Amino acid sequence: MALASSLPLAPSRWRQAVARALPVGVVLAVLLLGWYALSVALNASGVIERVLGGPSGAWGWRDLIWATWHQQRAVLPAPHQIALDIWHSLRDWPLDDPRNLLLHTRVTAEATLLGFVLGTALGLLLAVLIVHAPTLERAVLPWIVASQTVPVLAIAPIVLVVLGSLGFSGVLPKAVIAMYLCFFPVTVAMVQGLRAPQTLDQELMHTYAATRMQTLWVLRLPAALPYLFPALRVGIAAGLVGAIVAELPTGAQAGLGARLLTSSYYGNTVQIWSALLMAAVLGMVLTAAVGLLERAVLRGRGPKL
Repeated sequence: MALASSLPLAPSRWRQAVARALPVGVVLAVLLLGWYALSVALNASGVIERVLGGPSGAWGWRDLIWATWHQQRAVLPAPHQIALDIWHSLRDWPLDDPRNLLLHTRVTAEATLLGFVLGTALGLLLAVLIVHAPTLERAVLPWIVASQTVPVLAIAPIVLVVLGSLGFSGVLPKAVIAMYLCFFPVTVAMVQGLRAPQTLDQELMHTYAATRMQTLWVLRLPAALPYLFPALRVGIAAGLVGAIVAELPTGAQAGLGARLLTSSYYGNTVQIWSALLMAAVLGMVLTAAVGLLERAVLRGRGPKL
């Protein structure tokens, strides 16, 4: 009985880890199986004509599957082809070589982070102005919403040409496009968050003769933090899309967008998917970094207002 009573009631750590990882693993396995099956279906016709000698050739279903999973210019490359391409890109070339995906990832990450910082600052400034000036809300907020209805593919070349004519080149023009997509979710979320304190809390600050700046710093900003960080996660993901799109019309030599454009020009679908996968990994890393920042900032805070 003593031994039984000493056993922990909660499951062990490894069981908890398995329980958390199992749903993700199941979804990943289903996606991989579906991907391999779709790769066979989409590549089969081309493989039969160009590799297996036509429908009347002496081949079986195993030959068909093997050929579709190892086709050089596949319609849909198999997952292991993409993984091998990324591995060889990282291992076989130095970090400053254009054939190394880390170079392109670093260039895109720099533009994304700069655009994220600029977009966050712009969103915070607009939210503070809108909350403290109701007239400004009616005048500016509709235009802020309308700005997001313009496709980024249409506005990116215009912004890049204008900034280029002013002498700006390199990371900044791409960061401006990333900022254009970042600031909107931050603005909308912070307007809601800055208005989250209840009337009683605001009247208490008024009783203490607090200025607008003191009320903003002591009451409104802490109350808005739970609204801010979800918007930052959306914003940094949108900024990554903006940075990649901004690399497409500029003829950039580096960046994931440039890698996508070059691979598409030469019809190298494996490299296209490799760049897309690296963009997805970069997006997850950046979003996770914002999540870690959220934990650090909100740790020890009391219940949300």
